[in-house]
Amino acid sequence: MKKHILLLWLFVASFCYSQNEVLFEEATKAYNEGDYELAIENYQHILESGSHSPSLYFNLGNAHYKLKEIAPSIYYYEKALLLDPNDTEIRDNLNYARQMTIDEIEPIPQSAMTRITSRVMNIMTYDQWAYTSIVLMILFVLLYIAFYFFRFADKKRLAFIGSMVCLFLTVMSVTLAVLQYQEYRDTRPAIIFARETAVKEEPNNRSTTLFTLHEGSKVFVEETLEDWKKIRLSDGKNGWIPASDMKALKDF
Repeated sequence: MKKHILLLWLFVASFCYSQNEVLFEEATKAYNEGDYELAIENYQHILESGSHSPSLYFNLGNAHYKLKEIAPSIYYYEKALLLDPNDTEIRDNLNYARQMTIDEIEPIPQSAMTRITSRVMNIMTYDQWAYTSIVLMILFVLLYIAFYFFRFADKKRLAFIGSMVCLFLTVMSVTLAVLQYQEYRDTRPAIIFARETAVKEEPNNRSTTLFTLHEGSKVFVEETLEDWKKIRLSDGKNGWIPASDMKALKDF
């Protein structure tokens, strides 16, 4: 029985994969022919099947950008960047899309050490850092075994130094994986989709309006209260907006 279920699952998975490949090719063809609405429709069908990839979100961002749809283009570029943070093409296109936004939000300056740590940490995703640490640990064990069995002093010295380097890099990789995972878990970024939204002092329409945000602006969700979200900007400002005025990025 289990074997039949596995075969059925493999058949369905292969069928969905082939169907998504056809949809992706049709969407790309529509995009190249300038039919951006059709391209978006086909890409969305792929998303609805549960398939996610940086290239899929990147192409969706490109299609919306061509239609000058600010919020969706930024939204999908940001999602692509979450999956592939080192892709310069995604980052460049995201910067082009951000130029269409109205709000000018200046991030709080970071210290040199924080910038360096963030840059190194974002070289890979947290799961890639974890896999790297496993490989380095295996190398450490192999080199340490080699150190134990080598007879000549020069070879023993090289094996020992190599094992210590691998051990150090393993610890560093694990640390970076943990730090990045904590950052990923603790930050809840979102994009404003409303053409204009008033940021309130309290989660109700009667409270004072602190400032106004426009479509495409990136915010970070701090709290949720019924139909309201408390958001924070990268410049430190915060307030409450209706939950319907924004879309969360980490909804994979």
